[in-house]
Amino acid sequence: MLEGVISSGIIGLSLGTQYALTGIGFTLIFGILGVVNFAHGGFYILGGYLAYSLAHSLGVPYLAAVLLAALGTGVLGYAVEIVLVERRVADHMATMLITLGLYQVMTTGATLIYGQEPMEVRFPVSGSIHGHGFYIPYSSLIVLAACALTIASVYLLIFKTRYGIALRAMADDRPVARALGIPPARMFPMAFAIATALAGLTGALVTPILALEPRGGDAVLGKAFIVVILGGLGSVAGATVAAFIVGLVEAYSSVYLGGSTGALALYVVVVLILLVRPNGLLGAVARKA
Repeated sequence: MLEGVISSGIIGLSLGTQYALTGIGFTLIFGILGVVNFAHGGFYILGGYLAYSLAHSLGVPYLAAVLLAALGTGVLGYAVEIVLVERRVADHMATMLITLGLYQVMTTGATLIYGQEPMEVRFPVSGSIHGHGFYIPYSSLIVLAACALTIASVYLLIFKTRYGIALRAMADDRPVARALGIPPARMFPMAFAIATALAGLTGALVTPILALEPRGGDAVLGKAFIVVILGGLGSVAGATVAAFIVGLVEAYSSVYLGGSTGALALYVVVVLILLVRPNGLLGAVARKA
């Protein structure tokens, strides 16, 4: 019994770090630009396909392929913000349609290039830690460590650097930030690039463990919405806390409840929390920070 609790907890923490990376990126774009980025799941899948192509077609070492995939999705996100989003950033309906259309283009392109069927991508490290009645895959531990390190780096950037302070100022009060000399034309593309790089990095790390398929971003986008709403719109800290709650609930419910019942348990927990905290876990705090 205890062994199952431990192994499920480790898996839940690993899922939590993955959801945190995608959720942080999603909430960064919403908090700073006010844009609901429906293409976020597409950047996740793009990161997976980029890493796969670099590692399997060009023979690039896996670690380098992951970093290059994150860099590539970040650069693409920077270009997307300047070319497509920037001109319509104040029109929320237009940006939603633009990012939704971009997601369809990305998934269709992946389908045409790689096919509809899920691709078999093996994580470069196999095996697991075995104990008395439980096991923890090395892949889950590696992803947990890599995502946790990235989350810590993002927090240092946002809360401990002048650039991060400028980003938070843009999120809290854009007119005041402009009056203080913070240029939106420079901050918006960088925020979008950071967010899409996080999505691409997560996809490059996780798809070898799960599955790499063109429509794989649908579930990622759904989880990002849950994490952001549960954590509080625009709250990076809230998204992080919510991601770990979602990951742990998903891991334990799938083991002890199974199947559809486990999936239902996640939504029940989310609804109960939102009944107590309608603005999300840290939504009110984020607005005043």
